[in-house]
Amino acid sequence: MNPQIIDNHGSISAIKVMPKTQPPVKLRLWTIEEYHRMAEVGILQPDESVELIAGQIIKKMSPQGSPHAASIRRTDRVFSHRLTEQVLIQKQLPIQLNDRSEPEPNVALVRVDPLDYADHHPLASDIYLIIEVADTNLQIDCQIKARDYAQSGIADYWVLDLNHRQLHVFRQPTPDGYQSEVILAEDASVSPLQFPSCTITVSELLPPVIES
Repeated sequence: MNPQIIDNHGSISAIKVMPKTQPPVKLRLWTIEEYHRMAEVGILQPDESVELIAGQIIKKMSPQGSPHAASIRRTDRVFSHRLTEQVLIQKQLPIQLNDRSEPEPNVALVRVDPLDYADHHPLASDIYLIIEVADTNLQIDCQIKARDYAQSGIADYWVLDLNHRQLHVFRQPTPDGYQSEVILAEDASVSPLQFPSCTITVSELLPPVIES
């Protein structure tokens, strides 16, 4: 409803209120070089848990609980046993997607490198599969990171949802995001795109249910 104004003669007229338009917020995006420099000069402290995602420095969520850590261990063990010598498995180590993204996914399956990537972090072209383990950070993993991974051409991206004991499988990357998202229950099976003969049950990646 528009506000009204009464003049000295008692006449009432409406005031047409023009909608307020807010200018778009412009973010100052950081490059990987600037990100590393901030760490070198002490702007970012060594114990700060942060990642550079799409030019933004994102603080990771609360410290890992036991179920989160257990899931990373189980995921590492499953792929280590099934894909021995075929991949290098990274756990919470950096990958470089472009000049503005250097995330540290919980698990990444990357190409075997004879130098173990001593001279550079794995690039998007080196990555077979990225897996994030989500408890308190499901929205970040399924939205912010998913968009960045898709724009970087990561063909296979999984988010393990601990709270609902299910797996989000993102595929068909485009500049606008992933065109396919399938949610699998814990009794469902899935295979990495690059290794179709490697069949995994979602429950193998989840922490065991502990009866109270």
